[in-house]
Amino acid sequence: MLQKKICMVGAFATGKTSLVSRFVSSIFSENYHTTVGVKIDKKTVNFQDKIINLILWDLYGEDEFQKVRMSYLRGSSAYLLVVDGTRKNTLEKALNLQSRVEETIGQVPFIMMLNKCDLTDEWEIDAVEIDAIKQKNWIVMKTSAKTGQGVAEVFQTIAEKIMDE
Repeated sequence: MLQKKICMVGAFATGKTSLVSRFVSSIFSENYHTTVGVKIDKKTVNFQDKIINLILWDLYGEDEFQKVRMSYLRGSSAYLLVVDGTRKNTLEKALNLQSRVEETIGQVPFIMMLNKCDLTDEWEIDAVEIDAIKQKNWIVMKTSAKTGQGVAEVFQTIAEKIMDE
């Protein structure tokens, strides 16, 4: 059985923990819990007749007071860059984090997740900004940890990208 490490990175309160909970356990909680350090979960997926154990590292969110420990990223097969669509500054943080992650572990597959698509009327990120990111040939997918929209598709897509490497 293959095991692949995937890190969840992004600013604080973008929904990283909720996305992992939705994917692994099909649950969503309205209660906000700050991740301290790293939380590790596992989910087995099937891809082209192969069983893959996805080891999901939910890294604490980056803010002005704490920087993501880049050592947590070592050994990653991929990462998910999580942005909160209702907070434009989380996009700027994600763009900065992406280059730092790439400097640390090199070019591995990643997907930018625009989370909280159930709240699009409150979004601060517009289509022009999303299109600019897609122009970089990045995969950008909209998700909602609350409703589950797009969550399984992101993890399936990242598993495919890992297996294509």
